[in-house]
Amino acid sequence: MKHNSAHLGSHKHISSVFRRRAAVGGATGVVILAAAILLQQVPAFAATTVNLGTATSYSVLAGTTVTNTGLTTLQRDLGVSPGTAITGFPPGNSAGVTHAADAVALQAQSDVTIAYNNAAGQPLTTSVSGDLVGRTLTEGVYGSTSSLALSGPLTLDGQGNPNSVFVFQAASTLITASASSIILTNSAQACNVFWQVGSSATLGTASSFKGTILALTSITVETGATVEGRALARNGQVSLDTNVFISPSCATTPSTSAPATGTPTTTTQSPSPTAIDTTTPRANETESTPSESAVPLAGTGGLGRNKGTNVDTAVSPSNGGPAVFGAIAAALAVTTAIVFAVRPVAGRRRSSQE
Repeated sequence: MKHNSAHLGSHKHISSVFRRRAAVGGATGVVILAAAILLQQVPAFAATTVNLGTATSYSVLAGTTVTNTGLTTLQRDLGVSPGTAITGFPPGNSAGVTHAADAVALQAQSDVTIAYNNAAGQPLTTSVSGDLVGRTLTEGVYGSTSSLALSGPLTLDGQGNPNSVFVFQAASTLITASASSIILTNSAQACNVFWQVGSSATLGTASSFKGTILALTSITVETGATVEGRALARNGQVSLDTNVFISPSCATTPSTSAPATGTPTTTTQSPSPTAIDTTTPRANETESTPSESAVPLAGTGGLGRNKGTNVDTAVSPSNGGPAVFGAIAAALAVTTAIVFAVRPVAGRRRSSQE
């Protein structure tokens, strides 16, 4: 009788241990699975908007000189600092305030330096190089260890999110060809496009450019080029020739209908207290393109691929890391649950045999 009671007690103890182990194993599996789901939902690296500070109110800001030929028009401020020379205005016209080596321009240059460093320091979503022509890119940080070029159209797809941010990092130059263009679709906005250039930028004749250029050295805008954004040069000059600079405005809600033909209702980024914008924003100039599936440009690791006209959808560590780790974690979760489920069954069989 005592032997049977002891055996029964031992059996109950073993069953209790098995139940606790199963509970612990199940809980562990749930935790790992939840972590896997979260990892798979987190984007590789999301671009964040670049705060331009008081430089927000400028169409053109140079470090040494601003030169202009022809009837260039600027919708916002014009400035230079620490240099003093601004030539070609008139015949060029700035609808904002002109600041030449004053305290306002000095502060704006300081803010440009901060913005430049912010853009340069954002972690990559995808590595790119060479010509971006024909690409369709979604929001993210696209970095090149050398130069960037554009010989034709580049499409930036906001995927219905008016707050989508695009940051381009060029270690060397940015050069766009004549008649090249940047096309904004699905709520992408020029106010959220930033080009950090490690040396100088050149925009080709009659090209259509979108976004704010933050150049370490100089910016040349060739004859007839249109810029919906800003040309901000830290240490060099800005050269203009019969150009049109449009102030990039930011809508707060995604577009739900076809582009309007009249003047859009938007909210603009706040200018500095001294800036005066006397012009009426133009009609919505967002260009449209045939519908296509947009995906981030896949990693190229520098100067290798990335010169074709098709979007590269290959998975790479630069943009697929979280998803890969999520899949591994999910597999671990399933394995853990199986192990802790099988062990109690095996233990019960051994116990019953004894």
